[in-house]
Amino acid sequence: MKPPNRARQLVAVSVGNAVEWFDWYIYSILAIYFAGQFFPKTSEDSLLPLLSTLAIFAVGFFARPVGGLVIGVLADRFGRRRALSGTIVGMGIGSLMIGAVPTYEQIGVAAPIILLIARIIQGASAGGEYAAGSAFIVESAPPGRRGLFSSVLYISATSANLTAIGLSALLATTLSSENMTSWGWRIPFILGSVAAMVGLWVRRHAQETLHEDVIDKPKSARVGMFDFFREHPKSALQIFGLTAAPALAFYVWTAYLPTYASITVGFDVQKGLITGVISLTIFLLALPLFGALSDRVGRKPLLVTFGLFFTIATVPLLSSLQPTMGSLLFVQITGLLFIAAWASISAAIVAELFPSRLRSSGIGFPYALAVAVFGGTGPYIATWLVEIGQGDRFAWYIAAVAAVSTAVYLFLPETGKSTLR
Repeated sequence: MKPPNRARQLVAVSVGNAVEWFDWYIYSILAIYFAGQFFPKTSEDSLLPLLSTLAIFAVGFFARPVGGLVIGVLADRFGRRRALSGTIVGMGIGSLMIGAVPTYEQIGVAAPIILLIARIIQGASAGGEYAAGSAFIVESAPPGRRGLFSSVLYISATSANLTAIGLSALLATTLSSENMTSWGWRIPFILGSVAAMVGLWVRRHAQETLHEDVIDKPKSARVGMFDFFREHPKSALQIFGLTAAPALAFYVWTAYLPTYASITVGFDVQKGLITGVISLTIFLLALPLFGALSDRVGRKPLLVTFGLFFTIATVPLLSSLQPTMGSLLFVQITGLLFIAAWASISAAIVAELFPSRLRSSGIGFPYALAVAVFGGTGPYIATWLVEIGQGDRFAWYIAAVAAVSTAVYLFLPETGKSTLR
């Protein structure tokens, strides 16, 4: 296998990953606008539409382990490039379905069912994207630069989040509230489905990183569905444990925090879009710095720093929220800087725990399961706790999960200087 053109590899994974995550993020950002169109309000409970929409958000997350497992195995059998082409097509189809689905008033209960199916398709695609993408980008990296290359996944994902927030803010400020609620929210989903086709074209020109000998194996010798767990159970459990706290913190701080501030302290959610742009820009700039740092000092120091911070500081940080932009900006930037210590190197860490023939499947299922269990349910748990008058307990929940992940970090082997297996 000839050495890959690394610039082309970076473009292929970045563009495709950005498109996929734009389609994924836009749902949680715009949920507050379209929730009432699929779940009618009741006079007794004004939070019911948002809760129901976030429940479907969580269901989409639980489709991710299935996608991580199935697409991960396919990536280990037939190559990373084919798998990554399939994930971007699935994400585009799901986005198009959401953008075009009629409302509850027009077709009744079929509307939320279509919404649910679309999110399941997107969830499976997102699970497979990380599984194949992590293996692809780390296998494309030169020796001693895996941490830096790893940061590209979250750089592109964060760029997609910024684009989603910026477009949402633009629509919210140029359209009336009525137009935004009735049809304006559909525009980003339609654009996302079109962009997915562009990402597919880019990925078709990338170079495969899985060795030809693995791809050309006879059927009887190919990777089985759970071979990664039978051969490397400890690594699989480590990936689940080390991902739990970051998944929860990441989705709260990047997507849900303005909504949380809105329902807890009365913050204006539209101003939250502005704070999101500022804080995520700082997060994005920090990612390559932390990635490069991990190539010098190792992965564990960054992981332990992240874990200890969220174990100790989450409760005082979220308790300090006030209904002002300055308060939300401080909380969001502080949290995201420590999340960057993990996000920059997450792909490198998980890829370094498995050999090439099992890398995508070994990453896909345990990582996506942790994201589903902790990241996908975070917004719903927070909203539910606020509804029952126990909103302050959410910060303690994050701190407890962070303590568990920190224990995993302390016992992880240091893989930053090792040769990729």
